[in-house]
Amino acid sequence: MQTLHGSPSHLLVTPEIELAVTATAGHLAPVKFRLPHGDFSPYSLSPWLPSEADAKLPPLLIQLRGDFLCLPFGGQEAGPPHGDVANAPWSLKSSGPRELTLEQKGSDTGAHVTKTISVLPGHSVIYVEHRVQGLSGRWNYGTHPILDLSAVPAGAARVSVSPFRWASVYHREFSDPAAGESGALKPGARFRDLKAVPAKDGSSADLTRYPARPGNDDLVMMVNAPETSDRPFGWSAVTFPGHVWFALKNTSDFPATLFWISNGGRPGHPWEKRHLGRLGVEEVCSHFCDGVADARKDLLASEGIPTSRLFQAGEPVRLPVIQGAAEVPAGFGQVTAISPDGDDGVVIRGCSGASVRVGVNWKFLKR
Repeated sequence: MQTLHGSPSHLLVTPEIELAVTATAGHLAPVKFRLPHGDFSPYSLSPWLPSEADAKLPPLLIQLRGDFLCLPFGGQEAGPPHGDVANAPWSLKSSGPRELTLEQKGSDTGAHVTKTISVLPGHSVIYVEHRVQGLSGRWNYGTHPILDLSAVPAGAARVSVSPFRWASVYHREFSDPAAGESGALKPGARFRDLKAVPAKDGSSADLTRYPARPGNDDLVMMVNAPETSDRPFGWSAVTFPGHVWFALKNTSDFPATLFWISNGGRPGHPWEKRHLGRLGVEEVCSHFCDGVADARKDLLASEGIPTSRLFQAGEPVRLPVIQGAAEVPAGFGQVTAISPDGDDGVVIRGCSGASVRVGVNWKFLKR
């Protein structure tokens, strides 16, 4: 173990990737992708060290960084926001040259969760599996990768998701004006195109370009279209100058993608308007971030959109995701498609017409 950004963390170091997972809360970061022309570290570390945050805050906020599991997603009556999985200690179960396995028994949900993070030779990709056992009832959940684009020039990063069939800005004020917070997007506004999302001032916001709308924090949700033979997974992607970060998932596990667009809209502690240029690209089965009680109401049932999942104590549930990175040529632009290329790779296409092949065992999602 090593203390990184103020947190004791488990390390996994390979020729392709160097990563850390915090012993408290199980947050994945920092992550260094060792690419042919240099290292790439896209995951966010909070602008505060854990020692600088109020100890009364949930560990989630004290540790905030990179990616972590949320179960449930959002608030709950019997435990911390996003669940013990995002707040409580994780125990190291096993480790090897290319794999870390941690486990936790949640005091809030009663679930036993095993987190396995692995790396394959030659792949600039992180394979993440959460196996949930002993959980009963309907629950919402999600991943929570946070990317740091604060050093990217305004609008220079490009953001995209796989085709979606329903999309909306958060239905209430995501940033509370009574607390001095600010959001730019129109609550509850439906949209069909990330380039034309209704804003409060009557304009249209282009969510494919970031950083943007300084001084605001907003949330939107996109429900993915069904998978097809040509696109057997859902995907999200963010193009940085010279690099692309991407995530792959089963849409049956994670029907929707949330964008938490965090660019200085929160003045309270620990934010203090310094959480700038961050973008959460969160794969979820949830009703926005509203918590498990609202998720169980099936508020989007009329749209055929699940917001929770039925777990049964005797039936383990596997939740796999893939997150990776690659170098891209100048002007690559917004990702327009990610498609399989055999069983051991994908092709990522940019709006410029350029494409890159990335070694990925995408069938990891289908085990």
